[in-house]
Amino acid sequence: MAFLDFIVLGLYFAIILGVGIYSSRTKDDTSQYFLANRNLGWFVIGASLFASNIGSEHLVGLAESGFKKGLIESQFEILAAFMLLILGWVFVPFYKKSGVTTMPEFLEKRFSSSARMYLSIVSIFAYVITKISVTIFAGAVVFETLLGIDFWLGAFIVVIVTGFYTILGGLKAVIYTDTIQMFLLLGGSILVTIFGLNEIGGWTNMVAASGDGFMSLWRTASHPEYPWTAILFGAPILGIWYWCTDQFIVQRVLAAENESVARKATIFAGFLKLTPMFIFVVPGMIAYAMHNDPTSAFKLPVENGEIQSSGTLAAMVQYLLPTGLRGLIAAGILSALMSSLSSVFNSCSTLITWDIYKKYNPNQSEKKLVRVGQIATGLLVISG
Repeated sequence: MAFLDFIVLGLYFAIILGVGIYSSRTKDDTSQYFLANRNLGWFVIGASLFASNIGSEHLVGLAESGFKKGLIESQFEILAAFMLLILGWVFVPFYKKSGVTTMPEFLEKRFSSSARMYLSIVSIFAYVITKISVTIFAGAVVFETLLGIDFWLGAFIVVIVTGFYTILGGLKAVIYTDTIQMFLLLGGSILVTIFGLNEIGGWTNMVAASGDGFMSLWRTASHPEYPWTAILFGAPILGIWYWCTDQFIVQRVLAAENESVARKATIFAGFLKLTPMFIFVVPGMIAYAMHNDPTSAFKLPVENGEIQSSGTLAAMVQYLLPTGLRGLIAAGILSALMSSLSSVFNSCSTLITWDIYKKYNPNQSEKKLVRVGQIATGLLVISG
């Protein structure tokens, strides 16, 4: 990374903090803090649904999967587009008419208070263990590998900057910063694909150099990893849980002005979910073609006779992109991680405030509930 790259990265942090602080000019109102006053438009909600979802598993996992297996992992991204439509047309009408703020609250209306408490505690624990800590770790790795900044310093920068604007502005700040980050993420990732295809001489050369079955999205029913039966009949169960009932995702459509806006948002997010195949998986396939080309200087490290492909995307950024654009891509990668992190901070603090604190302190003022939400976010930052 050159000096110009660090300038680009500095501008990114300045813009994100500026948007976050500007969005934080809110009253002490729970509807405003936790649901952005329920009056957001379809574009920002759709952008937030996409940006919140893209995390370390995409930036590391999809590129590595493209390198090792080809397009096959893309089927989960395509499936997600259909799950988003199910969210908009099947689940949203129930959620909007019930007027709930959280998914556990919906369970209480539908079943019992014990169901609400169970889902709240399980979700909070899972968010801290599987989302917050992993995302901070991935952000620190980006700082270390791309920027040459110490791992722990990188972790602190990611968590403090993200926690700062999330604590101040609540869901509104999260969604507006997600929108900015969506543009950066898409723009930067598209550049990696374009430069990569140009390096190997186009799509046809990539296909010709691909491994056996790389271009297929289907496997036989007896395949040990991706049998088509499990993909068609098993994966949608997980997809419906994540896209249609997880507070982390659903909180965005709850902030929509009405059902129509929420449905438009899910359509937009569904289109965006088709892009990871081209901006994450295909770069992995390009890396495979370059690595196996004897005339190419691009080579992934090999340890004990095994190719270390987990750093595929970062290696391509370092090899393909000129000064200035590397900083833009680093900003795009960090934006994906920070948008996921801010979203889980806000969703988790909403569960703590709404489903635990407010349930046992029902007469607290709006101002007090917002303060509890901000304190909860602060505690999540520390725990992460």
